[in-house]
Amino acid sequence: MLMAVGRHWASAIAQFPARLARRKNELLRVLERPEIPLHTNASENDLRACVIKRKISGGTMSADGRLARDVMLGLSKTCRKLGLSFFTYLGDRLGLNTDQPKISPLADLIHSA
Repeated sequence: MLMAVGRHWASAIAQFPARLARRKNELLRVLERPEIPLHTNASENDLRACVIKRKISGGTMSADGRLARDVMLGLSKTCRKLGLSFFTYLGDRLGLNTDQPKISPLADLIHSA
């Protein structure tokens, strides 16, 4: 058993340079677009709330519930990153904030950011 594991790692190590060569353009994209982070910390942090919520609640009862949860969580995270109040934005979209100036659609805010 131990020998088989050792052979597997040796094979993986031997194939590594070829894998790097195949993905060269993808790996060097950061040189063309320096705004791309070299790590996935932000993405993993965005998913953390979903995972914690799922562990606490046991998940959703339906596909519609899962979609609704994911949409609201995505909107909430996007608003936070743009410095907007999620509830103010939601109220604006639902037409409840008649006494406040209209908030631009998130797509426009993201594009201008």
